[in-house]
Order: sequence, then C-alpha cells, then structure tokens
Amino acid sequence: MTFEIALTGINAASAELDVISNNIANNATTGFKRSEAEFADMYASSTLGLSNTATGSGVRVASIAQQFSQGDISYTDNNLDLSISGEGFFRMNDNGSIVYTRSGVFSLDAEGYLVNSAGHYLTGYPADTDGNISSAISSLRLDPGDLSPQATSEMELGINLDTMSEVLDPFDVNDPNTFNYSTTTTIYDSQGSAHDASIYYHMDAPNEWSSYIYVNDVEVSQAGGNQLVFNEDGTLASVNGNPETLITTNSFTPVDGTAAQTISLDFASTTQYDNPFGINHITQNGYSTGSLEDIEIDGNGIIYGRYNNQESKPLGQISLTNFANPQGLRPVGETGWAETFSSGVAATGTPGSASLGLLQSGSLEESNVDITEELVAMIGAQRSFQANAQVISTADTLTQTVINIRR
Repeated sequence: MTFEIALTGINAASAELDVISNNIANNATTGFKRSEAEFADMYASSTLGLSNTATGSGVRVASIAQQFSQGDISYTDNNLDLSISGEGFFRMNDNGSIVYTRSGVFSLDAEGYLVNSAGHYLTGYPADTDGNISSAISSLRLDPGDLSPQATSEMELGINLDTMSEVLDPFDVNDPNTFNYSTTTTIYDSQGSAHDASIYYHMDAPNEWSSYIYVNDVEVSQAGGNQLVFNEDGTLASVNGNPETLITTNSFTPVDGTAAQTISLDFASTTQYDNPFGINHITQNGYSTGSLEDIEIDGNGIIYGRYNNQESKPLGQISLTNFANPQGLRPVGETGWAETFSSGVAATGTPGSASLGLLQSGSLEESNVDITEELVAMIGAQRSFQANAQVISTADTLTQTVINIRR
C-alpha cells in the first residue's frame, strides 16, 4: 500500500510542476492567467464506512484552478491595443463559436474587421452611417470611408456689443460707416463647400440693435435685419419682439446645384456690456468631406473615427462579457476561454455597465504570473516529489528486509 500512496504523491507533485512550468512559460503572454493545482486526500471506502484507524490512500489532483486576478498594465503606441481595468472579457467570434479573452491585442484586417492574432473577430455594437450605435451585437467592422459632408443648419453667436457705441445712419452693406461691427465665419453647403457668412451689427437706439446676415454677399436675414433688444443689465431681452432667442434665416441656395438650406441662429449668448466689441464664440454644425485619419477608443468602448476635417463620429462600441464563476471557464488556447455549465451564463454589455470594467486604449494587460512566487512553489513541489520518492525507496528497503527474513 505504501508504494501506491507514495506514487500518488509523485503524480501530484508532477502535476503541480506541470502547472508551474506552464505559468512560467507564459510569463510574457499578454492576458494570460496563472493556474494553481489543488489537491484532495483519498481514503478507501467500504459499505461500513471509514474506520477511525484508516490511514488513507494518498492524494489526487482535485482541480487546476485559474486565477483571474488583474495583471499589470503596460502601455503601447497602438490605439487598438486595449486593456480591461476591472472585470470582464473581450467577446470573440471564432467562425461562429464564441471565445472569451483578456488579451486586447487587436488590429484591422483587409475588410476592416477588428481581429486578434488568432483571427478571431472582436464583437460589439456597430454604428450606422450617422454614428448611431445599434443594440444588436455582431463582429465589429470599422468603415474606413470618407465622412459625408453636412450642410450648416445651426449657428450660435456669442458676441458682446459695446453699450457705448453710437447710433448710426440707416444700414447699407456697401457703406462701412453705416454699421458698428461686423464679423465673418465659415458655413458649408450640402456638398461640403465652404462659404462666407458675414454678420453686421447696427445700433438703432440705446439697447436696440439690428443684425444683418449675408451669405456670399446675398442677404438671408429678414428684411430690415433681426431686431435685438437688450435689458438694462446688458442681457438679451428679445429677438424680433420675441423672448425666444432662436430665429431662422430665409431659405437660400449657396451655389447652383446644391440643396436649398436655412440656418437656425441662436443669439442667447449675445450681450451688450460696457466692454469693447468682442467675439466670445461662433459655432456652427456644418463641415466638409472628411477622410479618416485616426481611430480612438474611450473607456466605455466607443470607437471614434477622427477625420481630417476636425470632425469625429462613432464607428461602433466594444462589448464585454462577465460570468458568475470565471474559474469555471474552459481554456481553449490562444489565451481564450469557453463558457461551461460551471461558469454560468455569459452576461454581455458595454464597458462600465453593471459589473463590467472600463477599457484603456493604447495599453495591454500583462500576465498575472509572479516569477518569484512560481519559483518558490517549484521548490516546494520538487521537495514533495523527492520526499515521495524517498518513501518508495524506504518501502522497497523494508520489503527486501522481509524477503530476507524468509530466507
């Protein structure tokens, strides 16, 4: 019996050394999670149960437990490299089979799909051409095409008009002496071409102004301009007699062949203070055609395309998955795991939601292997192996002694 018991000890120590060697071998593997061998004692059983004098039958490997503690984060220069800060796994499509991984080494294939080194497709929520993110999960494909132009339809004017300005003669766009101030900004038509929009300000009376808007030297404001009336404290009281500060220009066609357009103008940030004329901000929502220059990913997994016209647009959102019992996942290689009954059902969502962690672009999660800890464990396993081997040697000596007695 001693031989068999000691042999189970040798087998257990050998299994532990196998686990340790695998941990050490994958010390530099991105997203790798170390394992530990867990053991259980064995006793011979009978219909009468165990005796209080039972010596036991040795040891067995109860399980190889994976340790999903967070690995250190290293930083790279690649925006497509991703690490997860917190819980969760990347959800990968392997020809219809779903695999989960903590390794965030991704790149774009020839068709624009986000893939890992094993050729598995990263899944998430795609966006339509307008940047609206879908709720249906699929393999993520990033559209490398140009960003279509958008005609200007909204403009906000943050201007300060000097209250000490003088009342001038009636406005004449061709006579600079008939308007107090002017400024020019850029707007865009339906084909993405830029046009000058000039805005003129004429003081009609104390606290009363007229604003005239011209696009390509053609007036698009109402006849007589937009009437701005200010309160005694310098804030805007009304536009065209209405307390609403939002007005719409007349319809205009910037050039032949483009669509007719109107612009909604918001004067809410326009003031009249005893300060020189100043432009705090002028914003508008139009832009020209843009070519994709870069891809950025935020902590919530939203993938943004950055274009050379200074615009950006969501291209999709990465999904993460978590399990009630991650240790129940089955390793499938390539630092991937598969769902099992023991792991529980996959719970998939967006980064930062529920129990899911956040993403960090331009970084990777290293393995959670501690070489020093593994070397200490290896020494312990080696001593266990040697001790059990010594038990076999001792048992063999005793057996030979018994045999010699009979002689």
